[in-house]
Amino acid sequence: MSTRAGFVALIGEPNAGKSTLLNRMVGAKVSIVTHKVQTTRARIRGVAMDGQNQIVFVDTPGLFAPRRRLDRAMVAAAWGGAADADVIVLMVEAHRGVTEGVEKILEGLAEIGEGRTVTLAINKIDKVPTEVLLGLAQKLNESYDFSETFMISAEKGHGVDDLRKWLGGKLPEGPWLYPEDQIADLPLRMIAAEMTREKLTLRLHQELPYQMTVETETWEDRKDGSVKIDQVVYVVRDGHKGIVLGKGGETIKSIGQASRTELEEFLDRKVHLFLQVKVRPNWLDEAERYSEMGLDFKDGN
Repeated sequence: MSTRAGFVALIGEPNAGKSTLLNRMVGAKVSIVTHKVQTTRARIRGVAMDGQNQIVFVDTPGLFAPRRRLDRAMVAAAWGGAADADVIVLMVEAHRGVTEGVEKILEGLAEIGEGRTVTLAINKIDKVPTEVLLGLAQKLNESYDFSETFMISAEKGHGVDDLRKWLGGKLPEGPWLYPEDQIADLPLRMIAAEMTREKLTLRLHQELPYQMTVETETWEDRKDGSVKIDQVVYVVRDGHKGIVLGKGGETIKSIGQASRTELEEFLDRKVHLFLQVKVRPNWLDEAERYSEMGLDFKDGN
């Protein structure tokens, strides 16, 4: 049997379910999933196998109206991921329908989608009746000439296998791009930072803006098979540092425990995780921070 391999870009508004779908397709958590919008910053590639076909997913940041440098860099990364892909999947939330944001994305697709395979995935189908779904599918297909339409629930797994099989068959014939057992091309230290950032976002999403980031400073493999990881949480104000630390360091301690537990499960080894919180008022304007997130600083201009 011949093998196929290629890149699939997942695009859509923030919270459309792209990260959830990526994690389900790959079979492991490689992308941050929270209830807060705009949490995916880097173009995270997850690798999924479908028989002899290797699908490399590019989970792009959600497409939205950018206001700050970080926003602009994230949106540029999203469209860059789509432009480089063999297949583009537009994800739309069933219960939100054709929003102003979806209309803007359709306009963008009209510019870059010509001659490309672009498919539609209507997500969260369990939230609306069948007739609403069919009406939404018809409306979207009248707006853009999609190759195929899939009704899915990324969270529950409905329709995901059909979408994976279809995508695998649309990729170009050729050798696999990654080893069969590799699930992501992000460095482990970045995945570790993302896991901690997810725990911070889930715990503090009502108290802190998303102007914080996590970096893995050191990664030390020990002789006993365990790993020592030092991470820094960067915030922009002293007041934010107090929120992250919590009373008597209680908040950062529980965040560290939750992140360590998940890291141990992910890495299948013992993890010694140490977190520090530092105030860097201008981290949003530092090129180095963008490189750590897999974004291009220049795209934020």
